Amino acid sequence: MIVWINGAFGAGKTATARELIELIPNSTLFDPEVIGEALAHLLPPKRLAEVGDFQDLPIWRRLVIDTAAAMLGELGGVLVVPMTLLRQEYRDEIFGGLAARRIPVRHVLLAPAETILRERIAGREVPPDLPDGEMRVRQWSYDHIEPYHAALAGWLAADAHPVDSSALTPYETALRIADAVRSGDAPVCDIVQTPEPTAETVAAGVLLFDEQDRVLLVDPTYKAGWEFPGGVVEPGEAPARAGMREVAEETGITLEEVPRLLVVDWEPPAPPGYGGLRLLFDGGRLDSGEAGRLLLPGPELREWRFVTEAEAADLLPPVRYARLRWALRARERGAALYLEAGVPHGWTAAESPDGA
Repeated sequence: MIVWINGAFGAGKTATARELIELIPNSTLFDPEVIGEALAHLLPPKRLAEVGDFQDLPIWRRLVIDTAAAMLGELGGVLVVPMTLLRQEYRDEIFGGLAARRIPVRHVLLAPAETILRERIAGREVPPDLPDGEMRVRQWSYDHIEPYHAALAGWLAADAHPVDSSALTPYETALRIADAVRSGDAPVCDIVQTPEPTAETVAAGVLLFDEQDRVLLVDPTYKAGWEFPGGVVEPGEAPARAGMREVAEETGITLEEVPRLLVVDWEPPAPPGYGGLRLLFDGGRLDSGEAGRLLLPGPELREWRFVTEAEAADLLPPVRYARLRWALRARERGAALYLEAGVPHGWTAAESPDGA
């Protein structure tokens, strides 16, 4: 398993983690900071300049998941990970990726009082060879106090087991964490476990519309980006039935009739993904009463909303947006459409979403 120690910059996560591995048998320290340092040498400066924090790099989040899984595969036991995570979507992506590998995560939050936190930041040691290091490192920590409070007032307090380390040494804090892990007071994170594919998959999505003909999009906790209700088709399951099942599980809406096929899109493999067939079905229009009964199962979905086609462009990844646009054209035409990597076959240029 993983014990993830979260908290503001300067909260004492790394010092506590070093003490904790002495208290938990067969445990190892993994600091994702080293991945950020490696990427500073591996990625072109232009790419690095595009983000303000290495956590904003998708490759960093992917490598944290892969490295943690590889270390546990090599060493077994417990991995202790001291790393600040203040953005819920990054927490969901990383913890969801670990859950997909059947790696449980116990999320602990170091929560010293702000006065103590500021004192610790002021006294923090800075590498002597870092240009303007003292000013930069401390200012970075001060600048992230407000985002930390925002996360604490939102998702973070409900997600992690808090430990008030204001009056505790790192060793005493580690003792508290070890006891919480041992007793179960710091439980395994409740997040959906979607197994990583090992071959091409078939996935079925369902388009649901409101009375204004806006389409329903959902924001899954277990992967980045907005999506349509739906999921992977299980062995022996009919794709349309899989879409109906996923709609019921994700939104609480029961479709009485088998939805009509709109699009079949072949998604080519793009390592580390395997690709496969992606189907979109027309689930029909929900009246205001049905739309008002939409549910949000916390472990799977973070949010939902009805959007116009133009609004979907700002939420969906490009490949899903292209799939949506062609599905809407197929819905208007009343005939299913076959795509390869988002490119249609059998339609004229005049019938394209762009009209050209």
